[in-house]
Amino acid sequence: MTTMTDRKNAAISRGVGMTTQIYAERAENAEIWDKDGNRYIDFAAGIAVVNTGHRHPKVVQAVKDQLDRFTHTCHQVVPYENYVALAERLNRLVPGDFPKKTIFATTGAEAVENAIKIARFATGRSAIVAFTGAFHGRTFMGMTLTGKVQPYKAGFGAMMPDVWHLPFPNELHGVSQDDALAALDKLFKADVDPARVAAIIVEPVQGEGGFYPVPSGFMQKLRQLCDDHGMLLIADEVQTGFARTGKLFAMEHHGVAADITTMAKGLGGGLPISAVTGRAEVMDAPNPGGLGGTYAGNPLGVAAAHAVLDVIEEEDLAERAERLGQRLKQRLASLRDDVPEIVDIRGPGLMNAVEFNVAGTDKPSPEFTNRVREEALSRSLILLTCGVHGNVIRFLPPLTVPDAVFEEALDILEDAIRAARVSSRKDVQKDGNLAPGKQEA
Repeated sequence: MTTMTDRKNAAISRGVGMTTQIYAERAENAEIWDKDGNRYIDFAAGIAVVNTGHRHPKVVQAVKDQLDRFTHTCHQVVPYENYVALAERLNRLVPGDFPKKTIFATTGAEAVENAIKIARFATGRSAIVAFTGAFHGRTFMGMTLTGKVQPYKAGFGAMMPDVWHLPFPNELHGVSQDDALAALDKLFKADVDPARVAAIIVEPVQGEGGFYPVPSGFMQKLRQLCDDHGMLLIADEVQTGFARTGKLFAMEHHGVAADITTMAKGLGGGLPISAVTGRAEVMDAPNPGGLGGTYAGNPLGVAAAHAVLDVIEEEDLAERAERLGQRLKQRLASLRDDVPEIVDIRGPGLMNAVEFNVAGTDKPSPEFTNRVREEALSRSLILLTCGVHGNVIRFLPPLTVPDAVFEEALDILEDAIRAARVSSRKDVQKDGNLAPGKQEA
């Protein structure tokens, strides 16, 4: 009998990776049911897209109402008021005490591409500085900026020119803030004149790279360096945005504002829309027609985004993210004595991660990490891994997840980690590295 996986393999490029073989039939808030009626708790949220939950009634109603009016005109041909109103809202909400303007696009990668175009045009410079471990998309500029080769860059040929990468400050992996700043100083002295750098782009919390937050002191240093050298600071808030980190935007944790902010994912609550908001004079630099796109700011996505912003405010989802994130981190911390593979638990709000090494070593363990993910999935909890070494589990449940479902998920998570621990010990014994009956460190 032909299965859905057989059909998928026959019809879809293998370049489109899949974390699970769950084929969704319906979803509600933090739960998904597959075609066979199996229920799953969703701790991925479409990779931080449905922060307001699957099919939030207010978002669904807003899209239905827009469907009854029109679905597409192309704002550049026949504009519409709710596009303008959403731009006005983001201009008020995005951090920065200065006049702002906004454009809309469709995907996070497209937002990043536009941010780079705007920065280059506004400054008359071409060089861009990014960081190791970063993820900025799969387009050519996006993957050039991305600081991870596999699977994003390998085999795709030469990257875009004049993009420079710096080590991301990560004390856990031996890179201090001083190390990262010294590398930036060396870059400017040895490789690229800062007077030729248009912008530094940074995720306030690295997403695919491992959920490592930027230290506030380092972000403030970047702001000062950009001011000193006439460079722009671009905050990629595609994954961190819209209450995920306990603030509407993650840059609010740092006390400084970016010149340009990119957004997508959580903005549309499941509908495709992205945005770039920045200093008005910077955003106005490109010539008319230089920015935009046929589907940019699609009316359905704009309607959903308005509803998402309403829900975040009305349900105080930033505060809820902070509260749920603390509960998750406390549960993980309670396992540390029994699970020596746990080397770090981190993340603001409900953008959390747990990192695993081989027990008693500083060697990353993607094997143990994937075992935890598989054990959780076998118990109907969907988790995602990330990190340059593949040894991090990231937690991105909808911020609206009901308390009872959240507690159920935490119980499953604990069981999965403990089961992975037992399985790992058995493997060690089978390999002969641990004598039967001997306790592992």
